Amino acid sequence: MPIKVQNDLPAKEILENENIFVMDEMRSMHQNIRPLQICILNLMPVKQDTELQLLRALSNTPLQINITFMKMNSHVSLNTSVTHLNKFYNTFDELKHHKYDGMIITGAPVEQIPFEEVDYWEELCGIMNWTKEHVTSTFHICWGAQAGLYYHFGIRKHLLDEKLFGLFEHRVMNRKVPLVRGFDDIFMAPHSRHTAVSNEEIHACDDLIVLAESEKAGVYLCMTEGGRQIFVMGHPEYDRMTLHNEYMRDKNKGLEIALPENYYTDNDCTIRPNLQWRAHCNTLYSNWLNYYVYQITPYELEEINASMGI
Repeated sequence: MPIKVQNDLPAKEILENENIFVMDEMRSMHQNIRPLQICILNLMPVKQDTELQLLRALSNTPLQINITFMKMNSHVSLNTSVTHLNKFYNTFDELKHHKYDGMIITGAPVEQIPFEEVDYWEELCGIMNWTKEHVTSTFHICWGAQAGLYYHFGIRKHLLDEKLFGLFEHRVMNRKVPLVRGFDDIFMAPHSRHTAVSNEEIHACDDLIVLAESEKAGVYLCMTEGGRQIFVMGHPEYDRMTLHNEYMRDKNKGLEIALPENYYTDNDCTIRPNLQWRAHCNTLYSNWLNYYVYQITPYELEEINASMGI
């Protein structure tokens, strides 16, 4: 699948070296098809890492995708250069008059802060409200999923006794739903978080369908009927070394941090970890793009509301 990005986005060269088809702006102008318009609201601190991870995850489909990166007006990023943000990102104010086939709202390292105390919470609520009429399907990740469940359904998060950190088994709960088509009965997925959402409250919400769950990590994947809103509690997009880098970062800072569970062979952090979740990640994103974006979105983006019966 060709992903269309700006010609000089740093992730472009890395993806091309991985034999992933990345189309630049010049070539895409000669494609006689309507590409999908996907907006990524990147709330992660090191934005280049998340850009690469998400573009890699979106690469396994024959569909052409145009990527737009969104940043917050009300928050100053300290871990990504202003030059990078100004060159490759737009604010919500600059994009709010557009409509998109799909949108991704990432996680953010603010999970231990109450939602209302996050400096960009009010702006994020405005964006999530805007998605109801401007986006065919919105895909929420980790803290973004917790924020979405709270905003749309009033389901609160709670602080865990200890950080949920590592790879965990999950079981498919509803195989008839296309979002989990092709999944194994049991699959692995990474988590790295200090908070969780009540399984009981999610199951009790009539508007949500639970698709995958873990004994240790709780509900992993749920969605609204028709897939207008999709919530993923973990980080399937993580690279092989992401959990390792998080562990070493905190260890080198002298913070109390346990080894990520089920991640290192023999719990030896000097051994390169096995990549055990990439196939599941690729299937999840491919299913989302195919069944809940491409198959549903209208050819004319301005008709999104009509296609959803709004």
